[in-house]
Amino acid sequence: MQFTFKTIKAQSSGIYKEKGSKFLSFAIPVQSVEQIKDILQAYRAEYYDARHVCYAYVLGSERDQFRANDDGEPSGTAGKPILGQLNSYELTDVLIIVIRYFGGVLLGTGGLITAYKEATIDAINNSMIEEKIVKTEITIRFDYLTMNDVMGFCKQMNAQIIDQQFNNECTIRILVPKSEEEIAQARLEKLSIHTPIHVHFG
Repeated sequence: MQFTFKTIKAQSSGIYKEKGSKFLSFAIPVQSVEQIKDILQAYRAEYYDARHVCYAYVLGSERDQFRANDDGEPSGTAGKPILGQLNSYELTDVLIIVIRYFGGVLLGTGGLITAYKEATIDAINNSMIEEKIVKTEITIRFDYLTMNDVMGFCKQMNAQIIDQQFNNECTIRILVPKSEEEIAQARLEKLSIHTPIHVHFG
C-alpha cells in the first residue's frame, strides 16, 4: 500500500529541436480527467497552428489511472514515450503535453520516440518534484452535544478539516494520513461506544 507519492509542485516547460521540428513540452499538475480535458482544449486552441498536440497523464496515489495519446503521430511514437518518462520518474497527478511544429523533414519512428522522450525529460527536469503523503477522507456525522469529543479526536489525529457544518446534526470532513487510518478507525470505534456518531471512510 502506498503511503506517499511523487508529483510536481507547479507547471514547468521544456523544448527539444531536431531537423527543423520543434517539440514544446509542458508538465502540469492535475487532479482529475475533467481538468485534463479542459487543459488539453485550451492548449489545442492556443497552439492551433501546430501539427500535433500529444500527451500522457497519470492520476491517483496508486498511479492506476493513466492514458497516452499520439494525436496522429505513428502509433506508439509520442504518447508512449511521454508516459514512459512519467513512469520512469514515478510521477502521478501530472499531465505532460508535447506540441510538435513540423520542420519539413521526417524523423522516422526512432527519431520521433527520442524527440518526445527528450522533450518530456526536459519539462520534468525543469519542474520541482515533491513527495506528498497519501491521505484518507473521513466523514463524521454527530450530535451537537458530542462536538467536544469529535473535535478532541480531530486534534488527537492532527486531522486536516476540509469541510464542517454545525447544525442540530453536525457533519465534519477530515483528512488523515493513510498510514494512520487503522489508528483513526480504532479511536472512532472506541468513541462511538459512548457517543452517537456515524462514520464513513473514503
